[in-house]
Amino acid sequence: MQQQKNDKTTCLLLALTTIFWGSLYTASKVLLDVIQPFTLLCLRYIIAAIAMTILQRLRKPDPNGKPRRIKGGDWKYVIMFGLGGYVLSIGLQQYGTKLAGASLASLINCMNPIAICFFAVLLLHERMTMKKVVCIVSAVAGAVCIVGGDAGGGHILGIALSLGSVLTWSALSVFMRSFSQKYDALTVTTYGIYVAAIGTLPLMLREVITHPEMDFLHAKYILVLLYVAIFCTTIPHSLWNYCLSRAEASTCSLFYPIQPLTSMVLGVLLLNEHMTVGFIAGAVLIVFGVLYSTLGKEKTR
Repeated sequence: MQQQKNDKTTCLLLALTTIFWGSLYTASKVLLDVIQPFTLLCLRYIIAAIAMTILQRLRKPDPNGKPRRIKGGDWKYVIMFGLGGYVLSIGLQQYGTKLAGASLASLINCMNPIAICFFAVLLLHERMTMKKVVCIVSAVAGAVCIVGGDAGGGHILGIALSLGSVLTWSALSVFMRSFSQKYDALTVTTYGIYVAAIGTLPLMLREVITHPEMDFLHAKYILVLLYVAIFCTTIPHSLWNYCLSRAEASTCSLFYPIQPLTSMVLGVLLLNEHMTVGFIAGAVLIVFGVLYSTLGKEKTR
């Protein structure tokens, strides 16, 4: 009974995580009009690092919890997560979106569940069940319905960068699943964000020098930036790593298609975008895939 309750809590947190990430696309549309990609990324991580530090200070020690002190030999993995996952992968995603267009980049990003499941089976020897296959096919098909209609021909470099982002993030998510069994998830996320903030700082400085016209020090943009740093970075990255410590990577990946669904809903509500038949059909398929993955368990002996 307790295990079933924990599973439902994990599913709820995964849904919340992908909703926050989905809102990032809408918020980024506002910010990227006045700020360069790596400048935005660095500011996100600096603010997130401050927030994560405060969270760590407020937490009470848990003698029965996982270790919060990273051993010397494991720091190379934390650096790999920070530079590979938070800098390289998300940097590729932002530039891929800029070159290929938001719709095509979102469509490519929908391949994350497939890539994560592939790496999970290959590296962690997770079992690929028929239920997971049905959920992935349904959810990815729904995402294709939502963004596929607008995904015309994109710049080949943008497509390549977006694919690189998917493969990098998927591989590191699977590795994080293994690493988070050893260490406290919030601690790993905090140090990863520190590494990312340091790693993106030179890139931000370069953009500040080459693009002196950036002007985002206005209340509207600062509020959106704070939202992106807290609700699209600090909270979802922490929840994602926490959920990876509690559920299989392939199971976590099933919630990814909620991102384009959230993005499109917010686009309709906040940016006056139009709701299409493809959006409605895609929403139904995504909701079915997520509900089927969370309601009812496969019979085991």
